[in-house]
Parts: sequence; structure tokens; C-alpha cells
Amino acid sequence: MIHTKTGSNRRILTFPAVQPCKSISVTTLLDSLIQLAGDILTFKQKHFSTNKRSFQKTIRQIQNLAIVLEEIRIRVGSRRRYFPGVSSLSEIHVIFQKLKFLLEDCTRDGGRLCMLMSSDQVSDHLRVLTLSISTSLSAFPVSFVDLPIEVNEVIGLVVQQAREHVVRPDSDDKKVIASVNGVLALFENRVIPDPDEINRILDRVGVRTWGDCLKEINFLGEEIDAERLENKKKNNNSNARVELLSSLMGFICYCRCVILNKRDHHHHHHHDESELRVHEDLIRGIKVEDLLCPISLEIMTDPVVIETGHTYDRSSITKWFGSGNITCPKTGKILTSTELVDNVSVSHVIQKHCRANGVVLEINGRKRKSHGDVAPDSLAAKGAGRLIARFLTSELLTNGDEEMVYRALREIRVLTKTGSFNRSCLVEAGCVSPLLNLLTSEDSRIQENAMAGLLNLSKHVAGKGEIAGEGLGIIVEILNEGAKTETRLYAASALFYLSSVEDYSLLIGEHPDAIPGLMRIVTGDEYGDSAKRNALLAVMGLLMQSENHWRVLAAGAVPALLDLLRDEETGGELTADCLATLAKLAEYPDGTIGVIRRGGLKLAVKILSSSEVSPGVKQHCVGLVLNLCLNAGNDVVGVLVKDSVVMGSLYTVISNGEYGGSKKASALIRMIHEYQERKTGSVEPSFQRGRFIHAW
Repeated sequence: MIHTKTGSNRRILTFPAVQPCKSISVTTLLDSLIQLAGDILTFKQKHFSTNKRSFQKTIRQIQNLAIVLEEIRIRVGSRRRYFPGVSSLSEIHVIFQKLKFLLEDCTRDGGRLCMLMSSDQVSDHLRVLTLSISTSLSAFPVSFVDLPIEVNEVIGLVVQQAREHVVRPDSDDKKVIASVNGVLALFENRVIPDPDEINRILDRVGVRTWGDCLKEINFLGEEIDAERLENKKKNNNSNARVELLSSLMGFICYCRCVILNKRDHHHHHHHDESELRVHEDLIRGIKVEDLLCPISLEIMTDPVVIETGHTYDRSSITKWFGSGNITCPKTGKILTSTELVDNVSVSHVIQKHCRANGVVLEINGRKRKSHGDVAPDSLAAKGAGRLIARFLTSELLTNGDEEMVYRALREIRVLTKTGSFNRSCLVEAGCVSPLLNLLTSEDSRIQENAMAGLLNLSKHVAGKGEIAGEGLGIIVEILNEGAKTETRLYAASALFYLSSVEDYSLLIGEHPDAIPGLMRIVTGDEYGDSAKRNALLAVMGLLMQSENHWRVLAAGAVPALLDLLRDEETGGELTADCLATLAKLAEYPDGTIGVIRRGGLKLAVKILSSSEVSPGVKQHCVGLVLNLCLNAGNDVVGVLVKDSVVMGSLYTVISNGEYGGSKKASALIRMIHEYQERKTGSVEPSFQRGRFIHAW
């Protein structure tokens, strides 16, 4: 059987057909053609986004042609000698492949609106393919096969039909396209379109549920990303295609948030709810820790696999090897080969995660934004976004209808997660205040989604101001008493984003329940590593202001973090965050005293000397030990000198200087050398601290 290309990673309206080899046997070629014809006939009952009548005619022609191919296969039998019809059959094979690709495009879920708007282009492709069938079939040496008269008549009929087949968009397609363009024109002027008109468009296209809209949005987002990338490669500044796709994205978002919220929601609610839950479960099912490079502890932009089967970011592992290391950073195993293999599956998961969460990746020092984090490329999309924000904000103010409020919150949560433009529109529409009020709801679903929306809005500059000004107290209350674990975690993350502003960081620190609430998440057995890391990030954000230092110490951060380090056996990302937080606390003498008196120095030396922890963890460990040395002086340096493994570990950190630890490691090495030389009386020390700690 001939192996043809699949359409899974193919751009729409591209047809990467495989030409059969010249030495192929006629029986193999016919078998493959018959299978392709069967594949094409399976599209007969599917929903076509455009050119339905033309496709139905073409499929009927293929049905007739399949009969001819079956008869030729019988007549040819197993003959192996030269057959003059191979050339014509090979051409038909390529045509069938392209036709199958075109059928896939016009019947695929998620691409319905896009394909409708490409109706003329689809017609052009179909017209070329049908004429090509006629040309290739006309060249087939019918007399050589000795077919029955009725089969020859079928061949003549197919040739004639293919030549006479007038391929053009259906009249209904043109009407719907005109309607879509009319709605887009209204969006440009921020005018609310007629809901009945949009419902007619949705019925024609076959988009009827929240899940259908989600598929369309995901497809359009991928097309926008691909189009931008292609334009960049070609140095093409034309963005007409991107503008159209962006406008269609705005149209579908409006339909999902406004139209489908009103249309027969009692019928679709439970179905849509399950689709939303599946979508969220897929996102939640991805552990962010699994997407991080074990060396840099950052989300991988180009994941590759090495000999041991472990995955690293290409730039990090390349520098690791370039520094003379021939071991696996995670296992320490000596490698026989440093070959790197692309981890395509992990790369796809990372792309989905970033798209779903609006994550911005940085490649070669430049940020690569997902389609959700880029401002819309058309006036229509911008207008639709502002109309959506106004509608959803008004829905939050509906008294008595909790289900309507919940659906609006659900949409706000999705929108705020996928882009700064949507956040800006919702803040401008006055969405923050109603969301804060809904945090007091007794319905845990409403409370959770309101807090999730506020978390996402806290990433917006204006959103930060409104949230901190009106709702800091209620968010801290949710942090400590939220109805669901997820709700409390959203509150912790919101405090992290708010803490990036100095004034808000001070306000959070001054609230008596804020830092203790975060530390309860860090120490709580019911929270996983990801939750603990998010809470630690918030604590680190607060520590950027020196006034919060003593408050974090008073909340018991040092013993809690040291206990976590003792329990954490893998030396993973949570270990790195604990060490980073302790290093920040140890910048001040009281923090240093707390760490050393509770056995932190001994633990840090143990981690630094371990061969099982990642370079990223060692970087933070070096930072902690350096701060302890700076504040405790000879007491700490003397401990380091006694451990023979420490120096080797420090030189290893220097060899991986990209992770920011090389300067700190060099400073520690200088301190150790000075201490040793002073002991021999050959040099005066460059630092002197009081001997106030004797136990470690």
C-alpha cells in the first residue's frame, strides 16, 4: 500500500500529496486508489461548511469512478509486465489525495467559519481537481484493458461530467458570507448586531454549542499564529489574512459569550458545562513542573531528549555539554552520546498549555507571544471585544438569577485568561467591582469563578489599582476562608500580582492575615507542590519590600521552609523556591540567625554537595550560603572549609554560569581561600563579622 501524508499538522488548503514511484506495480497502485476512493466516499454524509452542492456532485463522480477502478483491478489481475495506464492512474492517485485533503478541510470541526469565508478559494481548488480527473481519465488506455461496454460508458460519463461540472460557491454561501461581513462592519462601529441574524449564520455554519465555539476559536488562533510566522519568514508586511482571521475570532467570541448565553441555554447548559469541565481538566491535568527544564527551571521553548530519556531545553543542555560535562544533569549518568532528539510530544503540550494560559515564552531573549496575548489585528475584533465586556459586566449585575451570573463569570474567566486586550476591555467596562461583590456569594461556583476572574485582572495595570483600592480585604479573607481550595489558591496568586506594585505590597504586608494565610498554604498538607510554589511566589513578591521582611519571619517562614526542604526528596522546583525564599530572608541578620539556629546551614551544605539536585537548585543554594557568610562571617565560612565536597560543587556552579550563580559561587570561593590563608597567617581577611552563632 502507498503511504500518503496525513492532514493532522497540515495548514488548511494545502495539499502535500505523495507522487507514486515510477516502478510501482499496477495492482498496488489500483489497490491504493480503491482505498482512497473509499475514503473520499465516507465524506458523503458529513457537514460541509461551503460548496456543499459541488462537493456532492464530485463525490458522486468518485463513486462511479470507484466502480471503474474495481473492474480494472479485476481485469488486470496480478500481471507484472508493463502496463501503459500506470501514468494516468498515478495522476489520478495524486488528485484523489488532494481531493481528500480538501474534503477534510471543508468538513473539519473548528474550521467551519473560516472555510465558509474561503468559499471562492475552495471553489477554485475543486474546479482544478475535477478538470484534472477528466484529463487524466481521458488519457487512460481503455482498449488495453478490454473492459465491458457498460464500464467504458461509465468512464465516458465521468469524463463528460467532470468537464461540464460548473464549480462555484452555493448561493446560500454567498448570502451567509454577506451576513458575516455585515456583522463585522457593525462590530467596527461598536454597534450591537441583530441576534436573529447571527443565529441564522450559526445554524448555517453548524456552530451550536459552547464547545463548538471553543473549537472554532482554537482553530482560528492556530491559523493566526501560523499566518504571522509565515509572513515573518517571507518578510511580508501584508496582514490582510490575519485581519480577516482576527475579525472572525471576534465574531465567534461574541457568539459564545452573548448569543449562546441566551439561546436555548437550558437545553445546552449541562452539555456545555461538561465540555468546559473537560477543557479545564485537560489544562489542570498538565503539571507545569513537567514542562520546566531541569537545568534552567524555566518552561522549555525547544525540548529535546538525551540518551537517558530525560528532556531538557535545547539551549540549556547544549551549554551544559559545552562546559565539558558528559553526564545527564538529572541522573549523573555518564553519556556515550550527546545527540539531541526533538521531543515533539512535549513541545505540543507546552504550546497547548501556553495557549490556554496566555503564557509568554522567551526565545533567544525575545518574547514570543501566544495569539491570546496579542491585541486584535482588526477593528471588528476590537469592537466585538468591547461589546462582549459590556454585556458580561451587565450580566453580573442581574439580581436573582444565579445561573445567568455563573455563565457570565465562566466567560469572564475564559476571556481574562487568554489576553491582555480582553482584560483591558473588562476593566474599562467596570467589571472589577461586581466581581469583588460576588466573592461573598454562598455559591462556591460563583465565588471560585469570580476569584479566578479577579486573579487574571490583577495582571492588568488598571485592574491592579481597582482591586487593591476596593477589594484587598475581601481577597485576604478568601485566601483564608474561601469555600474551595482552588478559590484560596487563586487569591494567593492574585496577591502575588498585586505585590509587584510597591504601594500594594506594603498594604498586603500590613494586613494581619495576609502573610499568615500564604504560609498556611505553604505548610498545608492538603496543598500540592504547585500550590505551595504559587504561595511562595507571593511571599517572595512581598519580600521585595524590606518593610515586609520581619512580618514574613514573624509568620514562621524559616522553620516552615526548612521543614519543607527536609521533606522534599527530589530536589525539584519546590526545593529551589524554598531556597530562594530563605536566601532572600538571609539578606538581613535576623533572617540569617533564624536560618542557622534551626539547622539551615547544615542542610544547605548537604544540598550543595549533593550530585542529585539540578544546577538551578544549586544556584539558589549558593545564594543562601553566600548571604549566611556575609552576615555570619567566619562562623559559616569555617563550616564550609570543613566539607571537602563544597569547593567542587562551587566550581560546578561556575561552569554553569548562565544560571546567575557563577558570581556568587566565585565570591564564596574567595571567602574560603581568604579564610584558609588567614589561618596560615598569610593574608588579612577582607570581611569581618562578629562570632554570634556557634550552633548549626
